[in-house]
Amino acid sequence: MQIAFPDADNTRLANLCGVLDENLRQIETALNVTIARRGEVFNLGGAQAATAGRLLKNFYQRAKKPLDLEEIQLALVEANHQADLARTDKAQETDMPVLMTRRAGLHGRTIRQNQYIRQILEHDVTFGIGPAGTGKTYLAVACAVDALERDLVRRIILVRPAVEAGERLGFLPGDLVQKVDPYLRPLYDALYDLMGIEKATRQFEKTVIEIAPLAFMRGRTLNHAFIILDEAQNTTPEQMKMFLTRIGFGSKTVITGDVTQIDLQRSQKSGLVEAAEILSEVRGIAFTQFKNEDVVRHPLVARIIEAYDAHKPSTKP
Repeated sequence: MQIAFPDADNTRLANLCGVLDENLRQIETALNVTIARRGEVFNLGGAQAATAGRLLKNFYQRAKKPLDLEEIQLALVEANHQADLARTDKAQETDMPVLMTRRAGLHGRTIRQNQYIRQILEHDVTFGIGPAGTGKTYLAVACAVDALERDLVRRIILVRPAVEAGERLGFLPGDLVQKVDPYLRPLYDALYDLMGIEKATRQFEKTVIEIAPLAFMRGRTLNHAFIILDEAQNTTPEQMKMFLTRIGFGSKTVITGDVTQIDLQRSQKSGLVEAAEILSEVRGIAFTQFKNEDVVRHPLVARIIEAYDAHKPSTKP
């Protein structure tokens, strides 16, 4: 397949291709196509050559200034889901509320991400389960910020079990917040991105945003709060039950986790796995099961997950 840009602007072409054709390499990797360029003519090969051609034309229109790498990668993710999105209920997509965050136009990039946002807004308890990079935590924090901005809740409470990912970190110095800070860094990153560092810092100082280590949740009742339990696959069944019974009046709770990345001892069952079995039919509780195709990160992340899923360790006789 061949596409060309007659009378092309050289600056736009340079912005389209990127430094050392980095943008073209991103498209090749994400869509498994080949792109050979000669001047303003692009020769495309591969099963998704037509999709790559549409993207090149789209990027060319945006290329009045250098294209941001994140912008390209997000467009590539959306391109892989265009056929699915086209089959969804247009009314549902139109009715998707706009989340009030610092990131204008924040929305789901896949069908299941849109479903996840809708379920969080409509249910008091929502579980988001799936592989890394599917937006479970980020979208939960976005909904929390939105609820706070609309005065639907009075505070945001961030909870995470302090379990090391395959390592033993030993003694950590500092007060309680400093000790759990490394475990909550992904939640901090999302908050800073969605609220801005200065505003988020002020809210922490006023305890409008609170860090609540899971081990210290017992005995509390959380009213009028948006509570996020992240990395819930590393909770025990007892911890999960204790956490779920902390929910008070006017509160909304989101539990996220990846059941393929459990860091508990092998003999210990995950509280997230058990909760999914016990609560799947409970009215008022919603579950979103993300899949590899919902990964919204570098295009290679989805392929890495698929490769690991497909790999079967060889067994010696």
